[in-house]
Amino acid sequence: MSLPPLVIQDLSILLAISSILLLATAELLPYIFGEKTVTSDIKKLRNLSLVLGILFLVTIVINYLV
Repeated sequence: MSLPPLVIQDLSILLAISSILLLATAELLPYIFGEKTVTSDIKKLRNLSLVLGILFLVTIVINYLV
């Protein structure tokens, strides 16, 4: 059984949802584990969320141009 091909709209939705979930996780981690123990993890999650957000915007531009 083969899956249907991934189109640019599906990719942009996947990137947007992933970015929002990572940002929400980064904001909730200090309340769960304490801010001093996971500060480097929070920065990594925020940076990854920013990169995924930028990739989402790139897919929107690609979709607009095509």
